[in-house]
Amino acid sequence: MTTEPKLLEIDLDYMVDLMVRLLEMPSPTGRTDEIMRLLGEEVERLGLPVELTRRGVLHAEMTGEREDLKRVVVVHADTIGCMVKDIKPNGRLRVVPIGTWAARFAEGARVTIFTDEPGTSYTGTILPLKSSGHAFDIEVDTQPVAWDNVEVRIDERVEGVEDVRALGIQIGDFVAPHALPYISDSGFINARHLDNKAGVAAAMAAFKAVKESGLPVPVTATLVCTVAEEVGLGATNLGPDVAETLSIDAAVVAPGQHSREDTVNIAMHDMSGPFDYHLTRRMDAMCRHLGIPYQRDLFTFYRSDIAAALEAGTEMRAALIGFGTDASHGWERTHIDGVERIAQLVAGYLQVPFIFAHDAEPVGPVETFPEQEQEVGLKVDPS
Repeated sequence: MTTEPKLLEIDLDYMVDLMVRLLEMPSPTGRTDEIMRLLGEEVERLGLPVELTRRGVLHAEMTGEREDLKRVVVVHADTIGCMVKDIKPNGRLRVVPIGTWAARFAEGARVTIFTDEPGTSYTGTILPLKSSGHAFDIEVDTQPVAWDNVEVRIDERVEGVEDVRALGIQIGDFVAPHALPYISDSGFINARHLDNKAGVAAAMAAFKAVKESGLPVPVTATLVCTVAEEVGLGATNLGPDVAETLSIDAAVVAPGQHSREDTVNIAMHDMSGPFDYHLTRRMDAMCRHLGIPYQRDLFTFYRSDIAAALEAGTEMRAALIGFGTDASHGWERTHIDGVERIAQLVAGYLQVPFIFAHDAEPVGPVETFPEQEQEVGLKVDPS
């Protein structure tokens, strides 16, 4: 038995508009309620039932012909950011990073400081301790790059600790770097936090394309949008009825890597180990079938939503695809073509059944288990 997914047209205006709206809404890990409400409303507009867990993880379901088992497409809406560690005697803020963020990329960042008072926030800039060339000369260039050597300058009249406290700023307040999205005429998207708001937009555009196509969906698919991937929690709440999970995230564009900004990038391995042999090769075969340009790559200093799910003991096949991202966790850049192609691949994936009938149960007899060298491609085990 074979299945022939169709290459669906992606609503680029919708995808790009949603991506920019997400980028302009701060969502550092730990402060994601606002963005999850936005996403919940967007999913409802697509006509899909949606639920939010008590922590704010979104589950949106597209019912398929087979409802006893599910596949999951997982993305994360949280980003890197900062938290106030101390209010300094000079009226500036010492901060620590949320997630893996280099102080080198924090220098010069425009930020918003969120207080506990609803509607009250302040802007500022993260600066090196020695930031005036006229005062420090070459010491501006020779001071070490580290979080202990930067501080937040608040855009308010503050000269000491009490002035800052009078604003309502406290220890533990969130500090969110501005994304500053810019799309060039050539299609390059420049912004902080493309990881993973470009991925969220691609996933939403894929579900929209399949929903509007009217094509049959063989397997119930759940879009899961998590809120703590940047600190390693990721997709920790998947149930035993999930047989496959496809994660969408940023792929690493850098010397020594094979990922590109304008293609789909299939991760074969990350720091949590190899991804599922058969599901990754199905992604490969599907790209070839649909005519989607793609690369295969391995990521050394990288983990995604599905690492947390696998570590939690979820018995599932797992694969990861990514939009190529240059300068990840810094001044990131990708290309509209790459994000669109991710959406096209996900839309194709939603059209196909599971690879193996064996996957209907978490355990089964030896004779139904697939052979390592069994060709997967777009073939489906009919047994």
